[in-house]
Amino acid sequence: MDNMIQIKDISHTYGDKQVLKEVNLDIKSNEIFGLLGPSGAGKTTLIKILTGQLQATKGKSYIDQLDTIYSKKKIYERIGVMMDIAGLYERLSCYENLLLYAQIHKVNKLLINEVLKKVGLLEAINTVVCKLSTGMRQRLLFARAILHSPLVLFLDEPTRGLDPVTSDSIHQFIKEIRDEDTTIFLCTHNMEEATKLCDNIGLLQEGKIIEYGNPKEICRKYNEEDTFTVICKSGEQLTLKNNETDRENIIQLFRDNNVMSIHSSEPNLESVFIKLTGKGLV
Repeated sequence: MDNMIQIKDISHTYGDKQVLKEVNLDIKSNEIFGLLGPSGAGKTTLIKILTGQLQATKGKSYIDQLDTIYSKKKIYERIGVMMDIAGLYERLSCYENLLLYAQIHKVNKLLINEVLKKVGLLEAINTVVCKLSTGMRQRLLFARAILHSPLVLFLDEPTRGLDPVTSDSIHQFIKEIRDEDTTIFLCTHNMEEATKLCDNIGLLQEGKIIEYGNPKEICRKYNEEDTFTVICKSGEQLTLKNNETDRENIIQLFRDNNVMSIHSSEPNLESVFIKLTGKGLV
């Protein structure tokens, strides 16, 4: 599988503040990659570099083997970007907002209804943006980003401020788009979202990638306790180690039909991040 996005020794400085420090990443085609970190870690800056909005102080980046600075026009044809709820025309309808974008990308306007249906906005096709809820705006932005069937979709905090039901629907859209041969670059500080969606993640702290890999594998890597918590049907709660003796004890509990639930001790991504940095994600 070829690399769709290549980031080579990217560093960036605003004035005397270095916000990215020699970032290196290879992201494969049809992968959902998550860049995780607190606000101010450099996530949005990296997206701006990859989407040609900003030239890195140092290093190179490529999308579909095209330099993101020197091939901007070709890059724009290949990418979709969903940054925040800004950028919609408040007095235009959902259809009219997408029609403008379709004209820019020379997309058949017949696709607009199809995309609005996909994101659950077909019934609101003639509703003006100023009357949309936050969740509906997010879905319209998602529709706009995928209207021209991009090779790469950049999402910056796509479910920020949304209720769980709307967030789940956005997550489903992301998976569907990935299955349609689109590579997803997701920026978030929502570790649960990243664990649920991403094939690989990079933990970004103060401009540096401090850990990289599959979310579940990273959690297992930092599972220093290596224990199991067993809730018995009798109401007793047992903490057992992952050794030969206690594994036999767990087997016996199952034989005795005395297991209500069992949980391993590996940390979640947020716990790993705090362990590595001593800081939370806020």
